[in-house]
Amino acid sequence: MPTVQLGGLPVTVVDRQGAARLMIEAARQHRHGSRPYYFTSANGEVIAQARAKSEIAALFREADQIFADGQPLVLASRLLCRTPLPERVATTDLFHDVARLAENEAATFYLLGSTEAGNAKAVAAIRASYPRLRIVGHSHGYLTGEALEKKLDEINALAPDILWLGLGVPREQIFVRDYASRLSNIGVIKTSGGLFDHIAGKVRRAPLWVQKAGFEWLWRMLMEPRRLFWRYFTTNPRALYALLRYSQ
Repeated sequence: MPTVQLGGLPVTVVDRQGAARLMIEAARQHRHGSRPYYFTSANGEVIAQARAKSEIAALFREADQIFADGQPLVLASRLLCRTPLPERVATTDLFHDVARLAENEAATFYLLGSTEAGNAKAVAAIRASYPRLRIVGHSHGYLTGEALEKKLDEINALAPDILWLGLGVPREQIFVRDYASRLSNIGVIKTSGGLFDHIAGKVRRAPLWVQKAGFEWLWRMLMEPRRLFWRYFTTNPRALYALLRYSQ
């Protein structure tokens, strides 16, 4: 797939439907016994973290595809890149595109992430919305030691076409680095951030006009000021500088 450089990361030039089809096709084409395809997403916060820490940048550059999960990246591409991104590929929207295709293609999902209650609530909501979708398993994301080792073997034995991995940045990227080679029966790993909390209804999406204007980050900060104000206060200027300096 074609890419453009945004803030120093290679971001795939694709729309949501194209990204959804790409995930299904990649899962189908994966050869069992080889490393799963690794798809992740970037937004302004990711750009800022990648510029600040080379190890985080390296984690993202290992991905087979990086989707633009932030409208500011789309807007920046229109001003700074040789090829503009067609639209934002937000994971919270992409999941539903892929789920609809998966119902028709009989592709299977595994959902790993969030708390035990949050994960279960998300799975219940997904099954209600997509009754023909095959979810072969699911688990919360707070596993360590022997419990994690057993879970890795279980997931690999179930061999889902797509593993949705919602651990947050950079935990989910570190997970892929450390364990992808042990999950050779999986077609695609898609990092998903707070996807399950959105599906479970714990986190509200911004109105569509706010999303299109590129201010969903502001909406989120207003919803959770104590947790997010300082994060955005420090990362937004770094992200803006990186986009202006390292995009083409």
